[in-house]
Amino acid sequence: MRNIKSYACHISALVFLLTVFCAGDLSAQFQDSEEVKKVGTSAAAFLRIPVGVRGTALGGAFVSIADDASAMFWNPSGIARVEDISLFFDHSPWLPGITFNYVGFVMPLEDIGSVGVNITALTSDEFEVTTVDQPMGTGETFSSTSVAVGMAYARNLTDRFSIGANFKFISESILNSQATGFAFDIGTIYNTPFRGIRLGVSISNFGTDLQIDGDDLNVRVDIAPNQEGNNQSVVGRLNTDDFSAPLIMRVGISWDAINRPSNRLTFSIDGLNPNDNEQSINIGAEYGLFNETLVLRGGYNELFLEDREKGLTLGAGVNYETSTGIGFSGGYAFQNLENLDAINRFSFELRF
Repeated sequence: MRNIKSYACHISALVFLLTVFCAGDLSAQFQDSEEVKKVGTSAAAFLRIPVGVRGTALGGAFVSIADDASAMFWNPSGIARVEDISLFFDHSPWLPGITFNYVGFVMPLEDIGSVGVNITALTSDEFEVTTVDQPMGTGETFSSTSVAVGMAYARNLTDRFSIGANFKFISESILNSQATGFAFDIGTIYNTPFRGIRLGVSISNFGTDLQIDGDDLNVRVDIAPNQEGNNQSVVGRLNTDDFSAPLIMRVGISWDAINRPSNRLTFSIDGLNPNDNEQSINIGAEYGLFNETLVLRGGYNELFLEDREKGLTLGAGVNYETSTGIGFSGGYAFQNLENLDAINRFSFELRF
């Protein structure tokens, strides 16, 4: 039995290394020439917004640590390490007039693995419709909504190696126009033989391109402006391009420098390679006190990224379990931005 287990661990390590190799090959395809940069060229950019106060406060260095319902965003293999039924909520007043919300549900199924459902929503307030002829407003209003609904599955192949995937439907709408598509995320986490060291790899948002379509693309045009007597109000239609989802590869490592019942200190670092920006590094640290009752966190986003927007992150969380076995986790995270107002976010999780 021991030999079989050892053999399975070696196979798991090989699968993990192959995943890293494939991810590295994929990253090479992401690269563009130095003269041409693809910043801001992807659709559904809301899929890049971090989920949960823990991952946010750690500066986004979370791919090898994720082990709660927010893992369906960071690394879906992490839900295989969720031991109880979990209901997760995340809320943030993202930017002025824009609100971000995430709901995740995970159910462990013993030897079968774990399944999860997640909903991500970015919504705006109502804004006035303005035109060239009526720059002060037409009296009409509009709003925009971006939603992703996903279903995830993950399993522990061995006591060290987890793998998982998240399949999602994406929809973005503004006034009477909409773009839809599908994407999936895949990831692995490997507990190395070295004490307290974990490796994680994930590839997120690989799927179909999105193209905006709808009644708002209908316009009235004069197809022969130099001729008299023709119909000056022919209905035409604007032709829009399609754009890929924000494909992101994350590779990370974390280390439990201290791991005692009374306190724990974890360091983490992630390398990011998106298809619509240059590579960057996220770093973070987490210190758990009083048997994880209080957790302090800090990190830094987008190291070595030219013209970066993000920076320092801070946060704290509390964990509590009632006498009936119901667990509660709540927390706060602060995200500093270079040119915009700082972002405050809150999340909590119920386990039963």
